[in-house]
Amino acid sequence: MMRSGVKMTTIVFVLILSLMAAFCSAKNNKQSDTKPIQSCPSCNNGGQTGMWTYMTCVPGAPGAPGRDGAKGNLGSPGKTGTQGPRGADGKKGAKGEPGIQGSAGQKGERGDKGDSGTPRLASHMNWKECAWKKTESKDSGLIYNCDFVKKYPDTSLHVYYAGNLRVGVCDRCCSRWHFSFNGAECSSPGTIDGAFYMYTGRNHYLHRHRHIEGHCNNIQKGKVRVGFWVGKCVTGHKLADGDTGWHSMNRIFIEEVPKAQQ
Repeated sequence: MMRSGVKMTTIVFVLILSLMAAFCSAKNNKQSDTKPIQSCPSCNNGGQTGMWTYMTCVPGAPGAPGRDGAKGNLGSPGKTGTQGPRGADGKKGAKGEPGIQGSAGQKGERGDKGDSGTPRLASHMNWKECAWKKTESKDSGLIYNCDFVKKYPDTSLHVYYAGNLRVGVCDRCCSRWHFSFNGAECSSPGTIDGAFYMYTGRNHYLHRHRHIEGHCNNIQKGKVRVGFWVGKCVTGHKLADGDTGWHSMNRIFIEEVPKAQQ
């Protein structure tokens, strides 16, 4: 009877050990991903001694890695960073279209009076014409004087003669008509004259309308006596039989004008 009781106790003890080993194995497998392997608490219950003290749980094999978790929510925006340094200037852009014209501004104040300008002379301001109707048969000498009052020292005189001049009754002869200013011929830019030459004319009387014109510089202001003359040509040919004016008007025109450009 006593031997049967011992046998039963042994069986119960073995079953208890088997259940405890299974429990420890299952618990270790569940906590292997998060906790280190440790002795089964039931195996060392509160420091009790006896056969329970020497029994430890055996850890199971590590489980397979789990799947990736779901994507988390979007985080809140970060703080604004500090402003960076100024960049280099870009290239100049293309010219834009013209803008709309603005409204007229207010009228400005009247300015100070300017300095007096240099006097300018219009062509109609100072001129004169001397005209006469007479035939002058003089071959050499003064034909006519026309007096003129010049207003400015730095102007020029524009003069011309218009009328009938004749050379004739000679062969290889020449007559020259010219202007003078206060008794002297013009030197700037040059003499104002006209020469008429005839190769064969002993029996010819060539009455023709002629025109002699030019400008003279460097004449002082004030009264100027403008003369019209006839005489020998500078070529050395003999003097022709000359007439000034023939059944028509003679005219000397004088005009004060600004100096020519250089």
